[in-house]
Amino acid sequence: MDLTPPGIRVLGCLVEKAMATPQQYPLSVNALQGACNQLTGRDPVVDYDETTVRAGLDDLKQHQLVKAEYARGSRTPKYAHRLTDQLDLDDPQMALLGLLMLRGDQTVGELRGRAERMHIVGSLEEVDATLQALATHRFGPLVVLLPRAPGQKEPRWAHQLGGVAPVTDASADPGQPVTPPPPGGRIDRLEGDVAALRVAVADLADQVRVLRDQAGA
Repeated sequence: MDLTPPGIRVLGCLVEKAMATPQQYPLSVNALQGACNQLTGRDPVVDYDETTVRAGLDDLKQHQLVKAEYARGSRTPKYAHRLTDQLDLDDPQMALLGLLMLRGDQTVGELRGRAERMHIVGSLEEVDATLQALATHRFGPLVVLLPRAPGQKEPRWAHQLGGVAPVTDASADPGQPVTPPPPGGRIDRLEGDVAALRVAVADLADQVRVLRDQAGA
């Protein structure tokens, strides 16, 4: 699968809204544009116009990853993703893949902290196991472990919906997922928990800032 950047952003937004705010799902093109251009929970931040959002939807239609739905008496289509139908993903897998589409590569601790808005994924070990399942998916690897950059203490994961990402071992087959070292010991688990808490606090601060800005507007 080789989606375009607008297709990836649109798909990530559909996954996020379906799980975090199901009462507002599916989404119209206008709602999708707002979701794509959010200032919080997005990396990178983009400024898509309607044409770009529609191009993303067209990309997803070509891969049979989106469907249009019409409310009774309405001529305005709303869009829903078809990841569950096409790739047979469960909720933890969907939440982590959605986060990777919206925020780029992340550590296990970051993913655990950020996934709570969509689905409670449990311990770091459970997050790691979910990533491993995505990396060895029967339809091909959906995520991959990235090379650890200088100064990084933890490996980072990335989705592979936009092409094949690098792997940690230069001698490894780029088409095969790389198995990260399992969390080792109490200190490693505590460090991961702290990282997850920091992410959750930062995200909460961003949401409070947005609410204050809206209240003052």
